[in-house]
Amino acid sequence: MSKLFSLDGKVAIVTGSSRGIGRSIAEQMSALGAKIVVSSRKLDMCQEVVDGIAAKGGEAIAVACNISRKDECQALVDATIAKWGRLDSFVANAAVNPVYGPMSGLSDEAFDKVMTSNVQSAIWFANMSMPKMVDVGGGSFTIISSIGGLKGSATLGIYGISKSADFGVARALAVEWGPKNIRVNAVAPGLVKTDFARALWENPKLRDDRESRTPLRRLGDPDDIGGVAAFLATPAAAFITGQVIVADGGVTIT
Repeated sequence: MSKLFSLDGKVAIVTGSSRGIGRSIAEQMSALGAKIVVSSRKLDMCQEVVDGIAAKGGEAIAVACNISRKDECQALVDATIAKWGRLDSFVANAAVNPVYGPMSGLSDEAFDKVMTSNVQSAIWFANMSMPKMVDVGGGSFTIISSIGGLKGSATLGIYGISKSADFGVARALAVEWGPKNIRVNAVAPGLVKTDFARALWENPKLRDDRESRTPLRRLGDPDDIGGVAAFLATPAAAFITGQVIVADGGVTIT
């Protein structure tokens, strides 16, 4: 039974893994036995995560990458293969949200930034990494999306659009790469206590309102999502593909 939840001998890349949800994913996957490539724009912050993983007996390396730059995305995959000679799992966690307000004020530049980082980079990474997974008999590709992709918003419109698009990317890739034994899924977290969402959960009024409407009566912690993403990479999830796994404490069912 333990092998169902083992990542022994596997290699995984996790983008945006220097903090928050991404860091938890990296740490959880390492705890299951995977070798981890920790990546974000700031190499020093990535190295802190690598050092923490090493202190617990795991293996990891740090590779800086700005996901809006295609050449850096390719360099991330290349560095992984150069280090370990294989790639089994990819978690596209990094994302941006530079716009807060109605889309009537959305600039073309902001639109391009959000869609490149949150959607196009996932396609880049898929096309770069999945042939490497084919070489080892298959693998998993997981996109960390958001429940913002399930509903409209007057203030986070373009972010929600990008996250909704991620669902379509996951489904299309699942169909395309399924015959090669590569599974593709998306995770849609609710409000999680991370730096990325600090403006929302540190606002007492917004936080109290969200907690009161959430069946579990609390906000999420990074580990609430890290465990889900790690599970999707294990043999226990071998028959799950093309799905959107909602992890939001139940807020979207009320």
